[in-house]
Order: sequence, then C-alpha cells, then structure tokens
Amino acid sequence: MKGRPPGKPTGPRKPGAAPQGRARGAAKAARARKPDAPKPAARPPVKTPAAKTPAAKTAARSASSSPAKGVSLDVRQFRVAADDDGIRLDRWFQRHLPDIGFNTVSRWARTGQLRVDGARAAPGDRIAEGQTIRVPPAEPKAPETAKPKRVRPQLTDDQAAFAQGLVIHRDAQAIVINKPPGLATQGGTKTDDHVDGLLDALEFDLDQRPKLVHRLDKDTSGALLVARTARSAAFFAKAFSSRTARKVYWAIVMGVPSIEDGMIELPIAKQPGTGGEKMHVDEEEGLPSRSRYRVIERAGNRAAWVELQPYTGRTHQLRVHMAAIGHPIVGDGKYGGKDAFLSGTISRKMHLHARRIRVDHPDGGRVDVRAELPEHFAASLASLGFDLSAGDLPLDEEVARAPTREDEKKAARAHAKQIRKGRKGERRARGSGGGPRRK
Repeated sequence: MKGRPPGKPTGPRKPGAAPQGRARGAAKAARARKPDAPKPAARPPVKTPAAKTPAAKTAARSASSSPAKGVSLDVRQFRVAADDDGIRLDRWFQRHLPDIGFNTVSRWARTGQLRVDGARAAPGDRIAEGQTIRVPPAEPKAPETAKPKRVRPQLTDDQAAFAQGLVIHRDAQAIVINKPPGLATQGGTKTDDHVDGLLDALEFDLDQRPKLVHRLDKDTSGALLVARTARSAAFFAKAFSSRTARKVYWAIVMGVPSIEDGMIELPIAKQPGTGGEKMHVDEEEGLPSRSRYRVIERAGNRAAWVELQPYTGRTHQLRVHMAAIGHPIVGDGKYGGKDAFLSGTISRKMHLHARRIRVDHPDGGRVDVRAELPEHFAASLASLGFDLSAGDLPLDEEVARAPTREDEKKAARAHAKQIRKGRKGERRARGSGGGPRRK
C-alpha cells in the first residue's frame, strides 16, 4: 500500500462533507460567477530599511548601548600641576591615574588618542606645568578580587611629638631630621619602630605624606633628608642617584691610618651565606665603591677621629671599607669583630654619625644642614680628648683657590650641555606646533 502524500490530513472525513479538492474548485467557480464581488484589499508594501551610513550605525550603537558601571564615555582633560613639571607622561599616570596600566597608555599613544596640548604624545615625553593632557574615556576593567588594604597604625601623641622633635630643618620641599641610633629608617622583619612609620607626624601644613629619598643604617645616627612633595622626591632621588648630593660622616675608628687623607676604592658585594645581611670586598663580582677619609684628630695610636665621604652608595660601604683597611669603626662588631671595641668608658654603640648633608634645592639654592652628635658619641670624643670645634673640615669646593685647567674643562662641558638642552627644547616646540608640515 502506497503511503499518503506528505502534508495531507489523515483524520476521518465528516459525514456529508465534500472532498477538499472539490470544495476548492466550487469556491473558484462561485467567484467566477460573481464579477461584482469586491477584491481583497492589497497588502501594504513592506519597506526595506535604508542602508545606514557608518556615522548612523555608530549613533545607533551609542543610543542602544549603555556604559558599563564606573566607565565614562567622555574624554577627560587634566592640567599639569607644578609638582609634576618635568616628569615623564607615564610617570604622571602612575601618580594620578594608577588604575590605568602602561600597556593601555602605550596603546592610546600609538592610536593618537593620548595628546598633550593637542599634539600626539608618547609615554616617555616630558610634560610641563600648565599643559593640558587629553585622556581617552576610561575602559571597563575585569572584576578583581578585593585585596585587604594595609592600614597604617595611628600614631599616639607621644610618637608624633617624638617625630617632630627630630626635625632640624624644614621648608616647603624638604625636611631634615636628626635620626637617633637604634631607630631603623624602614621597617622589616621584627622591625616595628622606624622612621617611615613616623612620617604621618611630619605633614605639618601640607596635606600629603612625606617620602624617604635615602636611608641610614639602623645604628648610624645623623642627618636624614625627607621630601615633602612628589616633585621634590623625584628631584632629590635624582640628586642621590647621580651623586651630586654630598654626605659627610664622622666616625671614631680603631688605630690611626698611616695616610691622613686617603681614597678607598674596593668593590663590594653581598657576602654569600648571610642572606644579604652582610657585605664584603669582592674583587671579582663586587660593584665599584669609593670612599674618602680624612683624619681630624688622633688619640695616640689608640684611635682616630675621621671624616668620611661616600662617593658611591653601596650598603654598609663606609663600615666595610674602614674594616678592610684595618681600621674598623668603634662599636661595629659586625665588620670589626671583637677588635672594634675600646676599653674603659667608651660606649659599645657604633660611632658613625651623618654629620652633614648638602644637596641642591628644587626651588633654587641648597639644603645644607649639620646634625648634632648623639650623647654616646659626644661623650666618647670628650673622653678621648678630641676638640669638637676641629671637626667640620671644608669640602674641596669650599676651599678658595684658583681654577685649574680641569675646572675650566668641566665648566665648558656643562655650558655645552645646557646649550644642547636648549636646542633640543626648541626642536620639540617646533615639532609640536600647529604649522603646516613640509612634504
């Protein structure tokens, strides 16, 4: 038996009903016999949507989509403040828009979305006070697991008073404190009391926390510079890294060096097996290190009061160098062992003190500060018969003398460098101008 054609009803037909084929034929015949019957209304034409222009498509997408939570669709404009004058553009983002990563900034620069005063900018470009930075709209960020924020403990009134009592110099950009021995500069394992933890007490009239720009060993006392603003922190950090800042230390050492004014040039590296806690002289793998010493006074052959100037900034540099030439600093058992202590009334604390710091000031002039000795150091000088007034020796550049041929060459090189910088600035200004480009 052949199957029914697909689509045909299979249910039973009602009694007396005509077959469907005949019913359709009768309906056609009836319509043919009635010419006056109204025609069925025509269907309205279907309108085909007109093709949208790219601008129309963009507008339609903008109208139909809503910005993600926390995302702005507007271009943002920022004016460069005085504290940010001269820094790199990527550094500006780190300070003011830390949520925007370097890769995003680089992509904005490549696509021309990042601009300074209307001109395309690169992450490494230097910015100047008063310029306008155009930042594209913020981009949605993937949800991150919230990390618990480290809450800095609130200082007590006694701690704040102690910190403010250490200040020996203060201006709009810098603070210098006289750090006592035994107080670490920064925290670490089992170190809860440190200068960094006291900086909240040194804000004074500014609404920003000061920043450390260099450090002293825990057992070393003396002048420690702290920057009050982001601009001065960058300025002072550069001065220390380029060795233009001068630091003068006082120390009492065991014995008396045979050369009264000498330069120590011995490379220094971390001593293996100490976890980086101790340094040593390493001729093969050590970093170049230079220290100058000058004998101020001597106590027979027993000890000497010396001035020390580090020309590089290695960890424990002065302590390692003085021990290496056979004259460890009094009280420095770490590098001098049991031979680093004097008998009698001399304190067993370390006798190393940052007496003076001199560095150029970001607003012009210099910061030049001397720090008074801690009690144990002053008592040891008196016990050994040293004259305190003999300690402040003039720096080489403070000694009046006729300029040498080397001084003249150095001045000429500095002058030529300033001229080159000026010409480079002029080329940048011409390159960022709005004039017609040469084809």
